[in-house]
Amino acid sequence: MRAWFVLSARDARDLLLSLLPTAFALWISAHLVTGVQYESPFWLLASAAVLAVGDLLVRPLLGPLSALVGPLATVVVGVAVQLLLLHTALTAVPGLDLRSLNALWQVYLWTGLVGVAVRWLVGSNDSRWVVRGLLRHRPRDPGTTRPPGLLVVQVDGLSMPLLQFGLHSGTLTTIARWLRQGTHLAEGWRAQLPSTTPASQAGFLHGTTEEIPAFRWWDPELRRVLVANRPADAAVIERRAVEAARAAGRRGLLADDGASIGNLFAGEAGHAHLVVSTSRAGGSGRPYLRYVARPFVLVRSLILTLGEIVKEFYQGWQQRVRRIEPRIPRRGWYVLLRALTNALLRDLNVALVAQELADGRAVVFVDFLDYDEVAHHAGVARPESLDALAGIDRVLQTLADVAAVAPRDYRVVVVSDHGQAQGPTFAQLGGRSFKDVVADLLDAEGPTHPVVATAAGEEMRGRVDVLVREFAPHARSERVSARHEEEEPAAGRDAVVVATSGCTALLSVPDAPSGRIDLTEFDRRWPALVPGLLATRGVGFVAGHRGDEVVVLGAQGERDLVSGRVRGADPLEAVGPRAATDLLRVMRFGNAPALFVHSTVEAVTGEVHAFEEQVGSHGGLGGGQNEAVLVHPAEWKVDEELRDRSVPGEAPLVGAATVHEQLVRWMQQVGLRS
Repeated sequence: MRAWFVLSARDARDLLLSLLPTAFALWISAHLVTGVQYESPFWLLASAAVLAVGDLLVRPLLGPLSALVGPLATVVVGVAVQLLLLHTALTAVPGLDLRSLNALWQVYLWTGLVGVAVRWLVGSNDSRWVVRGLLRHRPRDPGTTRPPGLLVVQVDGLSMPLLQFGLHSGTLTTIARWLRQGTHLAEGWRAQLPSTTPASQAGFLHGTTEEIPAFRWWDPELRRVLVANRPADAAVIERRAVEAARAAGRRGLLADDGASIGNLFAGEAGHAHLVVSTSRAGGSGRPYLRYVARPFVLVRSLILTLGEIVKEFYQGWQQRVRRIEPRIPRRGWYVLLRALTNALLRDLNVALVAQELADGRAVVFVDFLDYDEVAHHAGVARPESLDALAGIDRVLQTLADVAAVAPRDYRVVVVSDHGQAQGPTFAQLGGRSFKDVVADLLDAEGPTHPVVATAAGEEMRGRVDVLVREFAPHARSERVSARHEEEEPAAGRDAVVVATSGCTALLSVPDAPSGRIDLTEFDRRWPALVPGLLATRGVGFVAGHRGDEVVVLGAQGERDLVSGRVRGADPLEAVGPRAATDLLRVMRFGNAPALFVHSTVEAVTGEVHAFEEQVGSHGGLGGGQNEAVLVHPAEWKVDEELRDRSVPGEAPLVGAATVHEQLVRWMQQVGLRS
């Protein structure tokens, strides 16, 4: 029992640093709120101490309750407890006078706001004290050997070139420190086509990327468009990945007491939070307790979320004033999505990961989309994108501190699912959307042919819908699910479905078997389509089937992907020597499109042209999209037999399934997987 109250000098220092900002925030609030009076600043410090002690005493009592109620009830109870603790701190301490409940709300909000500002100014970090409070009920002898554990942090969209830039620019201070101290090593790995989160996460978590040709595509089995960030569709994709993995004798990466947090897929984890494929209404609120029960944590996140909205309006205005190009309008859903990813959801994910580490999960896998979402709209290396990346880097240090005192001896691996490429959008180049171009070409020599295009939407919007599903009442959750089905246009007879994913577009013909017809049939039914696409500015190449051949067509030549024969100029010259293998693999999928369209890749700048409204994009080939990142403990070496040496002078890991195999081998090395 004595271990509960043993504090080191560092603990005392961190505790004092955590109390001083709170006391200062209370002092500011007392001057701003007319219903609060104090006799001496000392009583404000005492009030801050009462809050801290009350938090430590009340949280163990809330644990059993939160396990019985859902996340929404946990939030309500957590906020009520925070207000009760604040009321106690302001009324039980002599020398303080709280005159009304209305003043209590004002003090709560002002203290949270001032606390955010003070911590930003002084650089105070009370994360270590949070860890001590989280694990104090599990005292451990310093000589005790801890069982191994693995924490995998996915930094969505981080390319190897940007990692190298971040190390020099001071953006990635945590990773830079790990590399310079020799605790970790970093190398690039190649994200195969499609360079998207669903393909890479299926590879990481299940060891397969088969039958995932893009972020969204026409599915011939279901006869509708599948979109990876829709919960129902993500469940279908993961079910297929699990079946393929089991057929090959594999289990999910998180199958042995693992936790999946903020991901598209669960990876067969027994503990999944904010996961798209498994999201549902209700569930236990216990994992969210640490986030909502501690004083001012929730209000801090909400204030930071509002701050991100203000930052977004200012930074978008700055791009317009400075005439930064390329750029797109930054408005609508994106403003809120950026605010949520960079503040509230980031803090929530950190709290969830900390809880799972404290509970001793064998493997924890978390995805942070902050950078990827901002880079889509602002640009790959623009200041606001780098600021989001720096925020994730700070999170890495916080999670490393949590892991250092957890019941398991966690190793930390950082991985990205793909990179990003930048460039003006396809519509900005020619003044028309890709859907409009296709529609005009289909109508060029015949009656009107309907084009069904799945809306590009926001990649992050699906994660926000998951948050709504898990926290909202059941009826509201069902309405969120139904909304997506209502948005899906119906594919009529003789139609062409256009599904865009970054700088790629997949064209399918629903009335044909498997949604595909070959190039000869295209020439018969819509003779203007393929030549017209190749003549359109911004289109780099078009791939399709010609009998048993898989052919890539360019404006000046073509390439047979099966035989390797090239006639005229090679249309894949700009996208590197591995592109042909990648493209042939995708075009042999059972759900491959009739036509696979890829934008041009500028030789000098590496710019691509998204068929969606995105400045930074991925999903295809070239411009950094395929140059993903793997940062791993220095004592864990990459197995040489897993490296691909098909291109002279190169030996990277190729494909997310290969990264999965390497992770499994490391787990076997330390006894986490038999």
